[in-house]
Amino acid sequence: MTPVPSTPGSASPFPFADPAPELAAAVDDYHVSGDIGTLFDRLKALATRTPPDLLAAAAQSYRDMPEVVIPLYERIVADSPDDAQAIVVLANAYWLTGRGPQVVGELATRATKIDPSNRGAWHLWALSEPALRRRVDRWQEVSRRFPADQLARAAMADNATSLATDEDDPVALKLAISTYEGLLAEATSPPQRLALEHALKTLRQVGA
Repeated sequence: MTPVPSTPGSASPFPFADPAPELAAAVDDYHVSGDIGTLFDRLKALATRTPPDLLAAAAQSYRDMPEVVIPLYERIVADSPDDAQAIVVLANAYWLTGRGPQVVGELATRATKIDPSNRGAWHLWALSEPALRRRVDRWQEVSRRFPADQLARAAMADNATSLATDEDDPVALKLAISTYEGLLAEATSPPQRLALEHALKTLRQVGA
């Protein structure tokens, strides 16, 4: 493996090996065997002897594989507890594997406090709220913080629609309609416009 010089200020004065080849070999073997336990063991061992910055760089190619991200980023977060983006990456991987709203919510809240500008942290904070009404409130908060964030506004409208339907809530219905109207005014893609127009037609019929 190619040695990588230690960076200024790193904990060790010795060079570290590039983890990418070993990581790739572990993932390739996992694709053949399907043995996730062995994969976790190998990646945890790799993570214990690799600095966080090199782990994060090597993990970039595997962001869509939570089973790879989790053992690496658990180590990264443990070594760099104030790295909000690393916490977000770990929380997202947990969410994708069904780890549960409590764990994800705690990590997301921690990340928002470290870096209030991290939209991913706020998205996970809202997404992980299990109670529908409070989830609508959280998406409203995210939308207020990031008014240009169409994804957050769409999530707010979708959840408000569910609340209006499930609980016959006229305030939630009004919120959903006004939010969809705003998104429609900004939409440029024909499929997006059609979907929004359909949603608005349905909601207006509910409120009629």
